[in-house]
Amino acid sequence: MSGHDASLIEVDGPWTHRAISAGGTRFHVAEAGEGPLVLLLHGFPEFWWSWRNQLESLPAAGYRAAAIDLRGYGGSDKPPRGYDLVTLAGDAAGLIRALGEAGAIVVGHDWGGLLAWTMAVYHPKIVQRLAVVGAPHPLRLRRSVRESPREQGWAARHTFGFQVPVLPERRLVRDDAALVGRLLHEWSGPGWPDEETERLVRRAVQIPGVAHSALEYHRWFIRSQARPDGIRYAHRMRAPVQAPTLQLHGALDKCTLPESAQGSGQYVAAPYRWRLIEGTGHFPHQERPGEFDEHLLGWLADPEPDR
Repeated sequence: MSGHDASLIEVDGPWTHRAISAGGTRFHVAEAGEGPLVLLLHGFPEFWWSWRNQLESLPAAGYRAAAIDLRGYGGSDKPPRGYDLVTLAGDAAGLIRALGEAGAIVVGHDWGGLLAWTMAVYHPKIVQRLAVVGAPHPLRLRRSVRESPREQGWAARHTFGFQVPVLPERRLVRDDAALVGRLLHEWSGPGWPDEETERLVRRAVQIPGVAHSALEYHRWFIRSQARPDGIRYAHRMRAPVQAPTLQLHGALDKCTLPESAQGSGQYVAAPYRWRLIEGTGHFPHQERPGEFDEHLLGWLADPEPDR
């Protein structure tokens, strides 16, 4: 990573920046606090910065918070392949071990949420608790796109648009990544994003390799469905999640509709809690961090989270 990219990614704050290797891939991690590990996984088209509020609230509540840049994003490596959810779940599981822990509480938003669901099935011993934000269970998402093409299919139209080669990468970074700014505004509730976040996210997408890597996630999700790897994945994902699960969703989410996410509890055998956060769109942890943290920390503090 060039110095310019590093200074953009390594924003100063009450956290430490580190590079950690897992499975031969280097990841950038921002971490803070001591205590049980909480791994924070961002979504599209962001980077670790999306968890800046939780990098303060979690340590204050006695946790060690680690927000990573996913494969292909921010300060992490951008290899040519490995953007399927199974490989990404392996990345995250390896990172927990590289951070010196046998397991962690995993919190994921958007693609980070799909990845967190996948971890809970593929690496059940490592995921102590699961919290997903703006992310249906992957099989629930597939079904809602298929069954409600006018609703969730239309909401996810960007994913279909990303299937063609090269052009979407160019569109994403054109005019100082104006499209990325537009998506942040379209998907959120009123009053977000703040200027700093929009500027940082737009600049981070322009780091060489990021636009392509970010789109590869979307391409795998659609293209693999009829392929052996995608069929194997769907079959494996039917296994029920054994970790206590909290599912938080913005009531105004226009990217992943609340009704598309609801019903994901059918894939959870452990205690499961669903909460809709009023007045927020696709980014409740950033739009209303206080309210979001109340839900998350209250659930983490509860030794017997309700069903």
